[in-house]
Amino acid sequence: MPVASTTLNPADVWGGIKARWGVGRMAYSVLPGLYAVGTPGPDSSVFVTANYKMSFDALRSSLGGIDCWVLVLDTKGINVWCAAGKGTFGTDELVSRISRVKLSSIVSHRRIILPQLGAPGVSAPELAKRSGYHVEWGPVRAADIPAWIAAGQEKNDAMREVTFDLGDRMAVAPVEIAHSWPIIAAALALGALFGLPAGEGWMRRAISAAIILVGTIPVGTLLFPALLPWLPSRSFVVKGALLGAAWAALGALLFHVPLMAALGGVFVAAPTVAFLSLNFTGASTFTCQPGTLLEVEKSFWPMIVSLVAGIALAAASRFMGA
Repeated sequence: MPVASTTLNPADVWGGIKARWGVGRMAYSVLPGLYAVGTPGPDSSVFVTANYKMSFDALRSSLGGIDCWVLVLDTKGINVWCAAGKGTFGTDELVSRISRVKLSSIVSHRRIILPQLGAPGVSAPELAKRSGYHVEWGPVRAADIPAWIAAGQEKNDAMREVTFDLGDRMAVAPVEIAHSWPIIAAALALGALFGLPAGEGWMRRAISAAIILVGTIPVGTLLFPALLPWLPSRSFVVKGALLGAAWAALGALLFHVPLMAALGGVFVAAPTVAFLSLNFTGASTFTCQPGTLLEVEKSFWPMIVSLVAGIALAAASRFMGA
């Protein structure tokens, strides 16, 4: 029986940091199965989690001083919330895993504790019918488990609430930055293009264009999530487009960009930041999959048209001297 420590070692911490930045993220997993925490017995509680290592680490690091079992489902290395939506953290896998680890021969009770964020994927009545195990829904955050147990497994409002505060939003930012390298490469190429044809002031034009265009990355991945609650509109695309346009306009003023080129920058920056903003819909608490898909569908061509128009305006500005 594998034993899970409740203390994260430096390798665990470093692995989590790398995963935050998208390094090996899709392979950052643990083996599915049953793990012992402390010295559990037949009466000890059984907690269920995903085999995404950050989910596993968040749970085990919150179980200090608690003797229990941890049942890890095969969610293909996906976290609980996303896996529940995809169906891998679901009733079928849970029933199968209970059978595979022979849980009934290890514990004397028929109760398992699931994270609240796993609810979309698990049918408690069906699980009870198929496996004989009854679900107890734990708190949203693993860190609240000790307090939840101390309160007799009664949840207060804070333990039920899914938040998307500043810390939650910024925690998602690193991986979005890491995945933005194609946009950075394109921005540098456009910056060089806008500096042509070579001649007096071409370097200044190229550098200012590159700064404005590359700047859309931190604007879309850092400033957008930081300002999300205060940006106008409910649409993430509109929020991002407005922020991108404001950034390009500010850059044009600072670098004294001619009007036509400035308009080109606005038309390029707006869809770029709008595109980056869509990456945050999956982690927010006020979007849904159908709504996000509809927003992507409706905004795709407007973003493409804006991008092409912006490049055309900037290019025309260079050759017209406007």
